[in-house]
Amino acid sequence: MTRIDDVARRAGVSTATVSRALRGLPTVSPATRERVLEAAAELGYAASPSASRLAGGRSGAVAVVIPRVTRWFFATVVEAAEETLHDAGYDLLLYNLGGREHARQRLLHTANLHKRVDAVMLVATPLGPADFVAVTNLALPGVTISSGTAVPGWPRVLIDDRAAAAAATDHLLALGHRQIAHISGDPSDELAFTTHIDRRIGHRRALLAAGVQPDPRLDIEADFTINGGSRATAELLRRGPLPTAIFAACDEMAFGAMATLRQAGLRVPDDISVIGIDDHDVAGVVGLTTVAQPAAEQGRIGARLLLGPLGHGDPADAVEPPVILPTRLVVRESTAPPRAG
Repeated sequence: MTRIDDVARRAGVSTATVSRALRGLPTVSPATRERVLEAAAELGYAASPSASRLAGGRSGAVAVVIPRVTRWFFATVVEAAEETLHDAGYDLLLYNLGGREHARQRLLHTANLHKRVDAVMLVATPLGPADFVAVTNLALPGVTISSGTAVPGWPRVLIDDRAAAAAATDHLLALGHRQIAHISGDPSDELAFTTHIDRRIGHRRALLAAGVQPDPRLDIEADFTINGGSRATAELLRRGPLPTAIFAACDEMAFGAMATLRQAGLRVPDDISVIGIDDHDVAGVVGLTTVAQPAAEQGRIGARLLLGPLGHGDPADAVEPPVILPTRLVVRESTAPPRAG
């Protein structure tokens, strides 16, 4: 039975080069790849994917860690990252924390991650002091996506969440709204998700810059889901009186807000305006005004930044962190000037 060593000997290269050539990786010259393919054909060699990876001393996999697999943003980042990694010959190994702190602890501290993957992508995954030590001990290339946490030596890809929230609030203020409610993230979240904190800061700063004093009665916390937005809006209606606009910290919360308002007999935007952040795939269908963030682009750029240390990157991608991508206001039918009177 022909082995990879036989192919390497026939082609006059190392077994690692044979592995890379048979996987079609860009680090092998065309002439060398042709020589390897000819040798493999002459010997009737068919490579085992796992064996060819081990021959190069790598697993051929990249770990992508996300807080929750069901959220639009995380799923979009993962899909884009997977396409980029797949094109370079890498598999994506997905770790869904499911919102559980103990899952993060087990993964970073006891899961022998360094033996399973060649690199790590952390998507919106905050780290505590002990986690930094664990991540450093992995001794793997890494990148963080949409995270307020910086890991020394790892590039970061993110948006300016404070600026995005300010843009959403400024749009409502420009329309004439002054009674603006904000529905945002739950501070009791096990994973200490921080995006909602920055978006609340941006919202409050925009209000104060316009001479509007933030009203605690109009600031309601819930989780970043449709149900969370629905519950927060129901609480807002219970408290009364009704504001003229709602700024939801993400589009999914905005969808829940719009549904609850409709069930209460209120019209958007005639009775109350609603704006979100994301530009979720459904936002255009329901006419939601939002601040769009490039979720897929964050995944693609993050994957390219990982490929550099793995020997497959384009030198043009070797940018200094952080990579802060622009957001843009997308005006649709859910916002309008407040009703007179």
